[in-house]
Amino acid sequence: MELKRAHIRVTGLVQGVYFRAETRSQARRLGLGGWVRNLPDGSVEAVAEGERGAVEELVRWCRKGPPAARVDDVEVRWEEYEGGFDGFDIRY
Repeated sequence: MELKRAHIRVTGLVQGVYFRAETRSQARRLGLGGWVRNLPDGSVEAVAEGERGAVEELVRWCRKGPPAARVDDVEVRWEEYEGGFDGFDIRY
């Protein structure tokens, strides 16, 4: 099993449409650690760690998001797994 970390930035209509809450739900379902937060520029940022296939599945989900979202772009930076998270949370 390969462990990876993805730093994700999602742009489009992604705030005020439950993107963070749904990202957290998806990440928890996949057994990932990390966090998600809104950024002042209207985008959403997330860090997710875990089994590579599960992280890739979360990235795929981020490309469409919840029903009310309109995702224009998803930037992913793959990083080395650090393992410092206890669950997946929304940051404010």
